[in-house]
Amino acid sequence: MQYADTHRSRTALLAAGLGLALAVSGCTLMGGNEEPAGNEPNVPENAGETSQTSPKNGEVVLVTHDSFNLPDDVLAGFTEETGYELVVQASGDAGSLTNQLVLTKDSPTGDAVFGIDNTFATRAVDEGVLAAYSPSDLPAGVSEHALPGDGADYLTPVDYGDVCLNVDDAWFAEEGTAPPQTLQDLTDPAYRDLFVTPGASSSSPGLAFLLATIGEFGEDGWQAYWEDLMANGARVTSGWSDAYSVDFTFSGGDRPIVLSYASSPPFTIPEGGDEPTTSALLDTCFRQVEYAGVLEGAANPEGAQALVDYLLTEQVQAAIPDSMYVFPVTDVELPELWARWAQVAPEPIDLDPALIEQHREEWVREWADIATG
Repeated sequence: MQYADTHRSRTALLAAGLGLALAVSGCTLMGGNEEPAGNEPNVPENAGETSQTSPKNGEVVLVTHDSFNLPDDVLAGFTEETGYELVVQASGDAGSLTNQLVLTKDSPTGDAVFGIDNTFATRAVDEGVLAAYSPSDLPAGVSEHALPGDGADYLTPVDYGDVCLNVDDAWFAEEGTAPPQTLQDLTDPAYRDLFVTPGASSSSPGLAFLLATIGEFGEDGWQAYWEDLMANGARVTSGWSDAYSVDFTFSGGDRPIVLSYASSPPFTIPEGGDEPTTSALLDTCFRQVEYAGVLEGAANPEGAQALVDYLLTEQVQAAIPDSMYVFPVTDVELPELWARWAQVAPEPIDLDPALIEQHREEWVREWADIATG
């Protein structure tokens, strides 16, 4: 399966279109182009600049998803602090990234990895693509996002985001109708033909939404829920950009309920306005956590460990919201609009990563039979 659709690229596109006050760096939530940009290594501009003629400790190759995006000065800070040159190698989305790591585990293409999320983390650990490493002094807050069991010895949390239903509050106010509040509400005839979501077989957020429904209705009940959802006129698109930027009423479409992220509403503050015109329904969220780790057989394991450590520094963590449109795992100050409007689900819907790994392919096939015929 390919999950090329990510939220960072689409949120950045949305932000650019609205001219919002958030400092958008690059064109990427989970950040690069929507289509994979290829797997050729690239050295971020200024990433290797130090007071030395060349890095003294060699290079560290980071294998990551196409959405990895941090400011040049933050990337250059790694070289300044460690002496290692950072080379970034993009490898598709989280699913494609994990698949590539498994296929190349006997001859890894890099030293460190960033971007494996909790929907694929157990596969990476079980397949032996990672070397055991966890920073010795984890900052406060990181451990609450750790993988359960032995997985925490191999993957270190770096950021997280909540996939949630978003509603166009302005549309519902104009119609004089109360918006839905729960997943179950979407099957109510009052919301017939009002919901659009990216598909679970073609979109990372779409997969997260499927997992949310499984977590909410159980392994024996989610299929009936999706049958009711489709019977109530839900629309399924190939990716987030079609759902949000085409079909969502905020963007000029005809669907006032869309699957997006809890961090999306700040990007709907109109020019000259002071509050979003949309909101995220925090009782409908599935939490995605992204991890970093050291690759088994890395040519530079010491440099890879230094990079994992660096991703938890205040410099990197403070840059994550405005550059990758997700929340940092450490307690750093958020940008003003994030602090005010980007909410976190207090009790996100949860599924054991091991259970996801055991049933993911099966669940997506069952979903496709129901949602796309």
